[in-house]
This record gives sequence, C-alpha cells and structure tokens, in this order.
Amino acid sequence: MQQDGKLRLDKWLWAARFFKTRGLAKAAIEGGKVQCQGERCKPSKEIRVGDRLQVRQGFDVRDVDVLVLSEQRRGAPEAQALYAETDDSISRREAAIAQRKALGAGGLISEHRPNKKQRRQIHRFRDERNAPSDD
Repeated sequence: MQQDGKLRLDKWLWAARFFKTRGLAKAAIEGGKVQCQGERCKPSKEIRVGDRLQVRQGFDVRDVDVLVLSEQRRGAPEAQALYAETDDSISRREAAIAQRKALGAGGLISEHRPNKKQRRQIHRFRDERNAPSDD
C-alpha cells in the first residue's frame, strides 16, 4: 500500500473492490458513473490521497474520500480501509434502500408470463399507441 504518490483511477477502483475487473472500472468511468472532485474524468486520471470520488453502482451513489492508494487487490476488509464513505452518503444510501424496500417489487404486475392470447393483445395495444395519427 502506498501512502503518497499517484495511482490510476481505474486501478484504484479495482483494488478497492468497487468493480470486479479493471475493464468494468474503465467502462464505468468512461460512462460518467465515476466523478473525481465533482468532475468527469478519464480512467488514466491520477488520483491522490484526499481526493473525493462519487461512484454510482446500480441505484446507489457513494461519496468516498481516498485514504490510501493501493495497486494490489486484496480482501474486502483491507479494501474497505482504502477509503472512507462520507456520513451524508451513507444516510442518503440507507434512505434510498428503505424507500425501495417500501415500494416492494414495484414493476411486478403479474405473477406469471402472459399466454399467447394476452401477448397478442399487448402487441395490438402497443401497435395502436405507436401508429401515426391522421390528424
């Protein structure tokens, strides 16, 4: 573990176990899901101790401060020692989780797949809505 110096952002995200591979970390950075100091950045951006990162994974957004730089991917307890999540970020994430649990499945309308007749009705309905009008 490095205490000072610089390290590529994609490599640090991989070592801190935010992403399973460096390729996934690179794709997330290029997709704008990771911001450094509030700005979009490149995978090759060199981060330093003290930088603040915003990492979006699925529905969750984490604001973390970089505490230690590491090029090696180790166990989860050691990876969690590389960063500190802000208190505001933790409370926002927990509130979002509670809200998702309260909504339940949300998008689940039926417990089974539509049969052939129902599928035809769905397609007919969609075609009618998407058909150009003769106004």
